[in-house]
Amino acid sequence: MIELSQRLRTIGDMVEQGHRVADIGSDHAYLPTYLIQKNIASACIAGEVNRGPWQSAVRQIRSAGLGERIDVRLGDGLDVIHPGEVDTVCIAGMGGSLIVSILDKGMEKLAGVTQLLLAPNVAAPLVRRWLLEHGWQLNREKILEEDGIIYEILEAIPGNPAFPYENHERELEDLLEVGPYLWQESSPVLRKKWEQELGKLRSVQTQLQRAKNPEAEGKKQEVNKKLAWMEEMLACMQTDKE
Repeated sequence: MIELSQRLRTIGDMVEQGHRVADIGSDHAYLPTYLIQKNIASACIAGEVNRGPWQSAVRQIRSAGLGERIDVRLGDGLDVIHPGEVDTVCIAGMGGSLIVSILDKGMEKLAGVTQLLLAPNVAAPLVRRWLLEHGWQLNREKILEEDGIIYEILEAIPGNPAFPYENHERELEDLLEVGPYLWQESSPVLRKKWEQELGKLRSVQTQLQRAKNPEAEGKKQEVNKKLAWMEEMLACMQTDKE
């Protein structure tokens, strides 16, 4: 049985039982290997845009003896699948802007897909906004820390995109930034993430305060506003859990 990182294992365990899965940007095809070995997926496609990682994935599948269940394909994003060919699409290990770009370019390939599992390294709010604007309902969110890095994992299904953001005391923009389910849970990992973000922004504020040029004034106001928002959100997270 293949050993996975906590992040990939968490994604794998979120896949619906018996689904046909496409893992986009599969690298060594570790996730598809796990899904077949655990009898979670019925079949997998491992997609990779670069020849080197594609060759690594091919070797991994051969060594695991899973060539009949996992198809390794070379191609850009969702170009590696046909409409109706898979039930679940996983995209992990890249930034939110790249994930959104892949989804935008391959929207017609999502016909028949009933589950998206998206794990942006950064810029998760961009992914949430894309889902909201393109008919996908955010269904679950997970946050975890591994080797000092904090990861967010988003699951979306066809449905009512507005549903996760309804009946909250927070504004839509707040929930897109933090995550509606993560906000509800307000776990220690989520608070740690935003404490780290607050620290980074305070460093930016300190640097800006030294700047004397007029152009810095607008940036100062923008940073001060974001800092006030972060401090208020963190205070609410702590209060909610006391």
